[in-house]
Amino acid sequence: MTRKTNSKRKEYTKDDVKLLKAHSKARTPVAKLSKLMKRSEGSLRQKARSLGVGLGHQR
Repeated sequence: MTRKTNSKRKEYTKDDVKLLKAHSKARTPVAKLSKLMKRSEGSLRQKARSLGVGLGHQR
């Protein structure tokens, strides 16, 4: 049987939200932002959607 990994959620701070909004305006790629903030791309996309801001490039 495979071992499950214990993932711990990390709350978004006010500074994290400010940084996310700033990078949203700058259209920073999500992969680059993910490494910068040490969060998954999915997590960043979900938070951006809940804040009502776009993330990455627009098609």
